[in-house]
Amino acid sequence: MPITAPGIGSGLDVNSIVSQLLAVERLPLNALDRKEAVFQAKISAYGNIKGALSSFQTAVRGLSDIARFQTIKATSADTTVYTAAASSSAVPGNYAVEVTQLAQTHSLRSEGFANLTSVVGSGTLTFQYGTLGSNPFSLNPDKTAQTVTIGASQNTLSGIRDAVNAANIGVTAIIVNDGSAGTPNKLVFTSKDTGESNSLKVTVTDDDTTHTDTSGLSQLAYDPTAVVGSGKNLVQTVAAQNALLNVNGINSISKANNTVTDVIQGVTLNLLKQAPGTTVNLTVVKDTASVKANVEAFVKAYNDINKTISDLTAYNASTKQAGLLQGDPSALSIQRQVRSVLTNALQFAGGNYTLLSQIGVSFQKDGTLKLDTNKLQTAIDSNFTDIAGLFAAVGKPSDSLISFVSATADTKPGSYTVDVTTLATQGKSVGSTPPAALTITAGSNDTLSVTIDGVSATVTLAAGTYASATALAAEVQSKINGASALTTAGAGVAVTVDGANNITVSSNLYGSASTVDILGNGAANLLGTPTNTTGVNVVGNIGGLTASGSGQTLSGAGDANGLKLLISGGAVGVSRGTVNYSQGYAYQLGKLADNLLATTGPITSRTDGITKSITGIGKQRDAINRRLGDVEQRLRAQFAAMDNLVAKLKSTSDFLTRQLASQSTSTR
Repeated sequence: MPITAPGIGSGLDVNSIVSQLLAVERLPLNALDRKEAVFQAKISAYGNIKGALSSFQTAVRGLSDIARFQTIKATSADTTVYTAAASSSAVPGNYAVEVTQLAQTHSLRSEGFANLTSVVGSGTLTFQYGTLGSNPFSLNPDKTAQTVTIGASQNTLSGIRDAVNAANIGVTAIIVNDGSAGTPNKLVFTSKDTGESNSLKVTVTDDDTTHTDTSGLSQLAYDPTAVVGSGKNLVQTVAAQNALLNVNGINSISKANNTVTDVIQGVTLNLLKQAPGTTVNLTVVKDTASVKANVEAFVKAYNDINKTISDLTAYNASTKQAGLLQGDPSALSIQRQVRSVLTNALQFAGGNYTLLSQIGVSFQKDGTLKLDTNKLQTAIDSNFTDIAGLFAAVGKPSDSLISFVSATADTKPGSYTVDVTTLATQGKSVGSTPPAALTITAGSNDTLSVTIDGVSATVTLAAGTYASATALAAEVQSKINGASALTTAGAGVAVTVDGANNITVSSNLYGSASTVDILGNGAANLLGTPTNTTGVNVVGNIGGLTASGSGQTLSGAGDANGLKLLISGGAVGVSRGTVNYSQGYAYQLGKLADNLLATTGPITSRTDGITKSITGIGKQRDAINRRLGDVEQRLRAQFAAMDNLVAKLKSTSDFLTRQLASQSTSTR
């Protein structure tokens, strides 16, 4: 391939000339680069808006929780005796509280053993929970009996301890060495739950076939009704007891737990120390500081997003700089939508406040929000509970036996009438006669095959003679509710006794899925010829339209679609008043932020459009670059041709010059 040097024939700097000509041709590329830089800057600006909106979304979503604006604070005057916490349902006031006794757990100990590996015995341990009283042991129907199998590999003192703890049945087993000579190691069983009704009864099925003596596993039996050494072989070391407290002159209030939730409405007391004779004041007040902080957080969240958009869309006269999105319709639309939410009065709030300005939150000339704390305090003092309705989605039933459960984005604000024609009921099996016998005999009348809410299980009642139909009912409830298949499915029952001693087994579930069926060799003894009824769902209307019922819950249709109400009782066939449903400002702004940030929202749409423009610029750039290649090739070809022609002309010129010079010489 021949070596070429552009311009060698003509003496011109062809490379420089071509470069300069191409530089002119590249001018459109520079314009595209500038245009792309602007687009990239706008994408970055929208990224800033998206980030600010995301933070705004998080802030207002948290502020749409009604509880954040109804905070009540409970303060104990002596936190060594008890601490306190309050929910929004608490009633502000002062309470005099005296803790005279703490609740405690029941503990039983064995006799001593030489060491941890001492063999005790094998078989099963069955733990039951109940109350020790005038009737030596009254079964707790809410606590199920639990059985632990002690195999041959677990028959030592430490093996039994480990087996009981691994079973996780509500009993803790430990070994205590009391230092006594010869047999210092004692096994201690302790109920995990405090309270008199959680005292322990331990029944043993001993592999040596004698279940109540003081040898083998039966050494661990504890029947409070039995004789010491013959079924009552453990020793009570700590008696179970309830907490006792006096509140505002009401004395000897007894509770099973040191965490007391149902003495003072909406207040939880955590009892820490008994202090008989000492009254510790409890103060329950509106937590105005928390409400103020939440309102301030709302104002800040709005001002932050407003500033971000304003900075990007405004013109700064002092710096003579325009924002990256000045005049951008999408960005300005976002700002207008956020502002417009706050300028519209709430409908159907059902309270004293429908505008933020009524609690001291108002717009300034620059478009920001400002909080007047004095006006907010006045609002808190006069209508504390109504403030939440300005921010959260709230349903307010006029009937105390109707509760607002929830609503969805489809639910429209409104005042909806409520009519109930049928209350929900529970499935049940009602006995026709009192129990035929209070004595339960193994293999004879001790088995119940139950189907509760469609879930089946077989239970075995503890053999023995029960003191009353109520005591037998407690055993039935305990065993049914302890069946693993039922607990896994969340099914359960309540077993009650009427004035004639007839037993009724009722499902805990309401509605058409609530059923009870009792079979087995013990069914006739327990219920005679029972009457089984299936539960029914609540039936009624919301807003004049037929609502769908599921258990005690009514769900609306039409404008009330997504509105759920819990009907817990009351009259049927008459109007049950209304439910006012409103969507507060924080809730509305949260929904707006969701829509703006959605994949189909304006930010994604706008950035997708800009991205397409950038892609189009890339295609234009590629086309120009291809054309530049063609132009350069053409220019070089033209200059090469010119160079070649000039070279030929120069060669001819040189030839002619030589010829003329030669002629001139010969003439002389």
